[in-house]
Amino acid sequence: MSPPDAGPRSLPAAVEIYDTTLRDGSQLEGISLTVEDKLRITRQLDYLGVHYIEGGWPGSNPKDDEFFARARDELSLETSTLVAFGSTRRVRGRTDEDLTLSNLAASGADVACIVGKCWDYHVVEALRTTLDEGIAMVADSVQHLKGNGMRVFFDAEHFFDGYEDNPGFSLAVLEAAATAGADRLVLCDTNGGSLPTRVEDIVGAVVDYLDTPVGVHLHDDTGCGVANALAGVRAGAVQVQGTVNGYGERTGNCNLVPIIANLTLKMGVETVPPERLDRLTAVSHHVAELVNFTPDPQQAYVGSSAFAHKAGLHTSAIARRPDAYEHIDPAAVGNGTRFVVSEMAGRSTVELKARELGLDLDGKAVGEIVDTLKKLEHAGYHFEVADASLELLMRGASGWKQPYFELESFKVGTQHRSGTGARAWNEVAVETETEATVKLRVGGGRIVATGEGNGPINALHAALMLALADRYPAFRSISLIDYKVRVLDTAAGTAAVTRVVIDSANGDRVWTTIGVSANIVEASWQALVDSLVYGLLHSEDGDRAEENRVGENRADKISSKKKDRE
Repeated sequence: MSPPDAGPRSLPAAVEIYDTTLRDGSQLEGISLTVEDKLRITRQLDYLGVHYIEGGWPGSNPKDDEFFARARDELSLETSTLVAFGSTRRVRGRTDEDLTLSNLAASGADVACIVGKCWDYHVVEALRTTLDEGIAMVADSVQHLKGNGMRVFFDAEHFFDGYEDNPGFSLAVLEAAATAGADRLVLCDTNGGSLPTRVEDIVGAVVDYLDTPVGVHLHDDTGCGVANALAGVRAGAVQVQGTVNGYGERTGNCNLVPIIANLTLKMGVETVPPERLDRLTAVSHHVAELVNFTPDPQQAYVGSSAFAHKAGLHTSAIARRPDAYEHIDPAAVGNGTRFVVSEMAGRSTVELKARELGLDLDGKAVGEIVDTLKKLEHAGYHFEVADASLELLMRGASGWKQPYFELESFKVGTQHRSGTGARAWNEVAVETETEATVKLRVGGGRIVATGEGNGPINALHAALMLALADRYPAFRSISLIDYKVRVLDTAAGTAAVTRVVIDSANGDRVWTTIGVSANIVEASWQALVDSLVYGLLHSEDGDRAEENRVGENRADKISSKKKDRE
C-alpha cells in the first residue's frame, strides 16, 4: 500500500486551532497547574477563540477528574469545545470493559481525542502484540466512542517516524480509524525530529489518500515546530494541535501564538475569529502568568521586544513611516511599538519615547536627556531593560518632581548570630536580622519609620510601607517579583560597582527599575524607590498627590503675588 505523490494544492480557507496547554503543555518541567489554574486558562483560550481545548485525561489523576466535573458547572464557553484525552483500548481487551474509554464517555466532553500507535516498531516492541491487533485496537476504540455519541479525533502517535519506516502499516492504521468513524486524523511528530519538507510531503500524501480531514500535532525538538505546522497546513491539514507559548515536554510543543498570527496575517487562512486576533498578546502573557513563567520578551508577535526599536536609524525612519521596520501593525495582535532608549539613542529616539509617554519636551530638554543617558549608561545603567526608571528620568527632565515623599536619610543594620544545627557538613547555623530606618518628609511633615526584614531590601520596603501606606493605599498593592544583581567590574572584587534591576507588579501591570552603585544597598535603594514612585504615579493615589501638588504650587504663587502687592 502506498499513496500517490502529493502535487501542488491550495491552502485551506480555515484551520482549526486545537490547544493542549492543559495536558501536553503542563508536562514542561516547572509547570504544575491547579484545577483553578486550568479553569482560568480555559477561559482565556475561549476568550481568544480557539476551536478546541484539551482539558486533560479523565481517570488518570484526581486533578483532571475534578477539572471535568467542575467544568460542567463552572465553564460557559462561547467559542471553544472541550476535549477529553485518552488512549485506545488495551491489548486484547474489550472496549465495553475498558476503563479509559468509559472515563472518556463519562467526562461530559463532546469530543474525545485518543492516541494510538502508528509505528510498527512501537506496536511490536512497546505493546508487544501483532500489527493486526494494533490496528484493531484503534478501530474498536473509535467505533466504541462514536457509539457513545462522541466526536472522535485520532492522534496517530509517532506517525511521521512510522511512515518513514513502514508507510503501509501507518496508513492502514489511519484507514481503520477513518472507517470506524474518526472525525479527524491527527498526524503526530511525537519525537519532534521531522523537518518541514518531509512534513509537507507526508501530510500531502495522507490528504490525497484519505477523505477524512487531517490535523497535525508537532513538537519542537529541531526548532521547527512552527515551520512544520505551517508546512502541514500548506499540504492540506485543517487542524493544528499545539500549546500557548510553546509549553510542553522536552523543548516544547509547536507554539500556537505565532502559528495563529502567521496563518491569519501572512497566509490568509482563518484561525481564531478575526475580531479576536488582537487578544493574542494579552492571552499569551496571561497564560504565562498563570503557569508562573516569565513571558519571553523576544517571542514573535507578542513579546515585549517584538516591536522594540533601539538603533537611531530605525527609530528616525519609523517616525516618518511606521511600517519601515515593522513587518505588521503591532496592534493587529494586541502589541505595540516600543522605542528602547540607551547610549545609542539619538534625539529622534528620545523624542519618540517622550511622545509615547505623553511628555512635551523642548529641544534643550531632549539634548540634556541624550547627554545624561550616555553618561549614566557609561556608569553602568542599562535603561533599555528599565523602562520605568527611564520614564521617571524623562519626566524629571520635563520639570516634574515626584510629590509623594522626600528622603532625608535611611539607615540599615544587620545583626548576625551563629548557632548549631543548620548545615550537616559543619553544623553551623546562621541567623540574621535586618532593621532599616527611613526619615522622610511627606506632605509638609516629617515621618520616621523602622521596619524589619530578612535582608536590607525587605527591611527598607517594610519601613517605607509603615511610613507611606496609610497616606498612599496603592502602596500596599506594589510587590517586588524579581530582583537581579550584576557585578559590573569583576576585577575590583568586593569593591566592584553593582547593577540592581527590580521587577515590580501591582496586579495590573509589571515594570522594571534600575540602580547602580559600588554600595549594593544604595543601588537597591535607587531601584526600589523608582519602583514605588512609578507604581504610585500610575495609580489613583498618584493622581490625587499630583493634583494636591499642583494646587499647593498654585496657592504658593497666589500667596507670593499677594505679598508682593502688599
